[in-house]
Amino acid sequence: MALSKLDNLYRQVILEHGQHPRHYGELNNKTNEIEMFNPTCGDEITLQVKIVDQKIQDIKFQGQGCTISKASASMMAEELVGKDIKTCQVAAQAFSKLVMGEEITDGEDELLGDAVVLAGVQQFPARIKCATLAWKGLAQVLAKVGEKNE
Repeated sequence: MALSKLDNLYRQVILEHGQHPRHYGELNNKTNEIEMFNPTCGDEITLQVKIVDQKIQDIKFQGQGCTISKASASMMAEELVGKDIKTCQVAAQAFSKLVMGEEITDGEDELLGDAVVLAGVQQFPARIKCATLAWKGLAQVLAKVGEKNE
């Protein structure tokens, strides 16, 4: 019974972020932008990031997609705004491991915040791409920023 209640709570968190995504819209003064597409589900998002002094000052996304892709992007933005690039890279890697069913550390778990509720997508392989779309976009943006600073 308790597990069923926990699953229901997780579903509610995902639905809340999917229906009322945080950080949705256009970002003024963005320093980076990337368009991402998931052909499996039809998710399309444009991720805009403002990075100042090696920290993410803001993240916004727009586009259309399934509840899981919107919820994941919303949770990602909620957790990573204000964090330094290195921390965000670790979080993106940890999220990828999480949804693939790999074990993550307690520290990585804390970095992901509410996004840990998306661990259940590992049971639905087609949904992994939905959940990781925004995170992969952010990882690509951060890799480009890293290349510029080398």
